[in-house]
Amino acid sequence: MMAFAAALEPLRAANRLSGSTLYGWSFYSRDGRPVIASNGVEVAVHGAVGADAKLDLLLVCAGTQETQPPSVTKWLRALARTGTALGGISLGAYALADAGLLDGRRCAVHWENLAAFTDRYPRVKTMPDILAIDGDRYTCSGGTSALDLMLQLVTDQHGRTLANGVSEQFIHPRIRDTHDSQRMAVQSRIGVANERLIAAVDLMEAAADEPQSVHDIARAVGLSPRQLERLFARYLRDTPSRHYMKLRLARARALLLQTTKPILDVAVASGFTSASHFSRRYRATYGRKPSDERAGVRS
Repeated sequence: MMAFAAALEPLRAANRLSGSTLYGWSFYSRDGRPVIASNGVEVAVHGAVGADAKLDLLLVCAGTQETQPPSVTKWLRALARTGTALGGISLGAYALADAGLLDGRRCAVHWENLAAFTDRYPRVKTMPDILAIDGDRYTCSGGTSALDLMLQLVTDQHGRTLANGVSEQFIHPRIRDTHDSQRMAVQSRIGVANERLIAAVDLMEAAADEPQSVHDIARAVGLSPRQLERLFARYLRDTPSRHYMKLRLARARALLLQTTKPILDVAVASGFTSASHFSRRYRATYGRKPSDERAGVRS
């Protein structure tokens, strides 16, 4: 619902501020029936997928990565052939990628789904940015990034002054561009300002699949292993090795939940050298084996 509203409301505000109908919109569902969002709010629609509509831009909004029925894929491909620009909001990019409509294009996906999406669609140029505009393909990572995507659209079509006005209507002090990061800076996320600790956490997050030793990380940030241990204990009440393990296991869990990779492949992609070691660590952290996690997704 957040991403859906964030894509719609800037268009309404652009019409109001300009004093003219710059934009109009219609909603479509698979079967033409209202759609219930994950928060329980029901959204009425104007028609069903497959409608013979003349659209400048179609945005697919989705909160899950489930495979779309053939009717959706057929409609998206037909619109692409007639020159309709296409986009994906949040996990709507999955529907476009399944239809082959993002091959060779830059695409923004929510950070939780980034690794899984990249693995599933190797022909798509997946980006960690909040949004991506590649020709007539528009994607954003979800949440409030849909607001920035539409503000970019307003800027391109009607100028920066109107886009700035719309942004201010929503107490949005800056229009973020395609290269802005999705996630908070490490400093904000962990709540510390120590530059060397931040640098160490950055290195850990960047190398979750090919972990470095704590000794190498300490050396890279200009500290001894003992000094790094003291920083983690003081600011995070943790050890470097335990913090690093949590990051790797979180990556593994995302792959288990979002892909069909064999468990051994998930282990390797998360920096573990054996499935048994991975399974023990995973169970100690999440209280269940990786195989049970995967079975829960299937059920």
